[in-house]
Amino acid sequence: MAEKKNQTKHFVLVHGLCHGAWCWYKLKPQLESAGHKVTVLDLAASGINMKIFGHDVPTFHEYTRPLLGFLASLNEPAILVGHSFGGMSLALAMDLFPHKISVAVFLTAFMPDTIHPPSYVLDKHLAEAKEEYWQDSQTVNIGNSEESVTLTTFGPKFLASNLYQLSPVEDLELAKTLVRPGSLFHQELSKAKNFSDEGYGSVTRVYVVCDEDKAIKLEVQRWMIRNNPPKDVLEIKGADHMAMLSKTKQVCDSLLEIANKYAN
Repeated sequence: MAEKKNQTKHFVLVHGLCHGAWCWYKLKPQLESAGHKVTVLDLAASGINMKIFGHDVPTFHEYTRPLLGFLASLNEPAILVGHSFGGMSLALAMDLFPHKISVAVFLTAFMPDTIHPPSYVLDKHLAEAKEEYWQDSQTVNIGNSEESVTLTTFGPKFLASNLYQLSPVEDLELAKTLVRPGSLFHQELSKAKNFSDEGYGSVTRVYVVCDEDKAIKLEVQRWMIRNNPPKDVLEIKGADHMAMLSKTKQVCDSLLEIANKYAN
């Protein structure tokens, strides 16, 4: 029994923009059936978290608080997996709780560096994303001009063509009913201090590339890897942005490989 306990890993899965813990519904039972512990979190104002952006969630730190609070209470090192904008929340958690994280996995996620402001990788993505990229997504600014937060709600056409184009149609329909407004906190992150070498930079990072991703395009994923090389890079062929839904088994296998290699 002791040997079994030592082999059990704890995965903490962090969703991306406009999504929630629900997007891991296929991956979670697969990791659990492999004998591991899995925690899925709703970040603030996401999923079934009842807070709303603005008064309840004015900052990126407040948005990430559910993850930070969970790590603060954790008595064992965890494997953090961040998807899409969840990579930014991973970076903040790594900066504050480096010793609570055995390895951080960026699943086609934004992966910042320690040289530039946190918004640097977002700038690259936004420069590549022309106006037509957003299609029927809607944006609105809340707050005053000095501390405004831009909220984006992904539209059905955007979801279908840029995020879920290779995912089962049932998962696209699920997303259409469950997406909520989200924010990149771009203005705040452009003024925030850099993530530190002592915190964020000290944690083992692995990047998982998805080659058919139309949301964070392959060129941008490759650029982030060159910009701040991780310990390892894995690639999942034929995966769209929602790889945990379109290539669930391959994502599971990749995470198990990473856990066995870097979380012992």
